[in-house]
Amino acid sequence: MRVGAAALVLAGGSGSRVGADRNKVYLPVAGRSVLAWSVDALAGAPGVGPVVLVVRPEDHVHVRRLLDHEVDHAVEVVDGGATRQASELAGLRALAGRIGAGEVDVVLVHDGARPLVGPALVAEVLRVARASGGAVPGLVRTDLAVTDGTTLSAPVRLTAVQTPQGFRAAPLLAAYERAEAEGFAGTDTASCVERFAPGLAVHAVPGDPRNIKVTYPHDVDVVAGALTGTRSVP
Repeated sequence: MRVGAAALVLAGGSGSRVGADRNKVYLPVAGRSVLAWSVDALAGAPGVGPVVLVVRPEDHVHVRRLLDHEVDHAVEVVDGGATRQASELAGLRALAGRIGAGEVDVVLVHDGARPLVGPALVAEVLRVARASGGAVPGLVRTDLAVTDGTTLSAPVRLTAVQTPQGFRAAPLLAAYERAEAEGFAGTDTASCVERFAPGLAVHAVPGDPRNIKVTYPHDVDVVAGALTGTRSVP
């Protein structure tokens, strides 16, 4: 039996902050949609087997176009839920049989709005998750400030968390099923794991400055420039 990793690519969200008339992951950038770049980055990574694309039901027309004309790898599609956590659980349940059979030992969870993720980061997250239990990439930021509601404090060291986040598959699925049963809503994958799989050792790994998330109109231009080699990521 061949054992490998699987990836969930989350394609929820909207186009409100980016000023688009559709879900931002279907916006065109450098000849393809944002999501197509993200999917192929995970699907083409060494050691990654099945890729499950978790989508909004109302986006099916965009998904069909993506699968027919943009993505170069085989992808499984499932409908997500009303929240990120519900969507992740839907994706994990699509893998449950293979996780239970031992065919999938690690799951990588990636935002479809991060099209610049590189193979080195994917490989490192997979390596650490497989060796230790979990891996979360992030960048330490010293140019941010926090406020107590009335005054702005001095800049502090904060971590900007990225994806993919990787975890051993069986404990991850069990944690999400427990969270669903108990009505717990976490802020991200790691928070759910921390609460319901406390024995899983989750390690921070260095993120990649290029691995930005498309959120605002400027981000689309930055991604397009990075993909065509005409602009570097700040």
